[in-house]
Amino acid sequence: MFIDIHVHPAFFEPINQDEQREELRHRELDIHRNGTAPLEHIFNQMRCAGLDRLCLLGQDYTSMVGDTLVSNEEIHQLVGLAPDRFIGFAGADPLAPGAVDRLEHAFADLKLRGVNLHPGRQHFYPADERLEPIYALCEQYDRPVMFHAGLSWEPDTLTRYCHPLCFEEVAARHPKLRICLGHFAWPWVRETAMLMVKYPNVYADTGALYFDCAREFYQQTFTRDIPVTWIDRSLRHQVMFGSNNPRFEQIRMAQALDQLGLRDSTLELIRGGNALEFLGGSL
Repeated sequence: MFIDIHVHPAFFEPINQDEQREELRHRELDIHRNGTAPLEHIFNQMRCAGLDRLCLLGQDYTSMVGDTLVSNEEIHQLVGLAPDRFIGFAGADPLAPGAVDRLEHAFADLKLRGVNLHPGRQHFYPADERLEPIYALCEQYDRPVMFHAGLSWEPDTLTRYCHPLCFEEVAARHPKLRICLGHFAWPWVRETAMLMVKYPNVYADTGALYFDCAREFYQQTFTRDIPVTWIDRSLRHQVMFGSNNPRFEQIRMAQALDQLGLRDSTLELIRGGNALEFLGGSL
């Protein structure tokens, strides 16, 4: 099974019936040249890339912009339209009133499989004590956390909140909490690798693509910035395929992954085996 663990569905057509809400998403995500995508288009993209499942991430920026960008109810709606293809993650704004109650509703009632947090956009350090109720709830429901880590192109983001070392205390305090550093926390991929070696509950995804084409960027990042043997030998159980779609095309990233020279058994783990473990062992 091939799983894309990092997809933003902000421009999926079924949740874009409101022009003002669509414009809010364009503005706050700084994505402007795309239209909305019918589900048939999404499914065709999946077929071209060989993908079986997409993990759809909610985005709650209430304390920053006064609204969610992709609500938990919208994620639940999309999963309901294609439960055999979509996996839903809640969005949470830890600094907004009632955040823990809304997240518990997402886990208990909407059956969402994890939570997505963006420290750089929401302006918090991951080890901030105000996040502890969120982490405790995730541990209670055995739900993982997807963090945006490293560079973000979204407006009003501060990268200092997203350095890999900012996440170490969370990993150390909560050894049973599975956390993913999205985008491999680029450009700090060596620091990310260090955390993964030290903490088995730390994962990273491949949704980093900021220069050149996918093949060239992956070759630089995963064979030079860190040796490919690090992934193939030591980190093979903690790396997951992620595309950061719609900002990047999944098919090119899937092809670039195949060209790294990894063992077939490692590719199987990155393509889906590790995501299944991250999600709790089943879909």
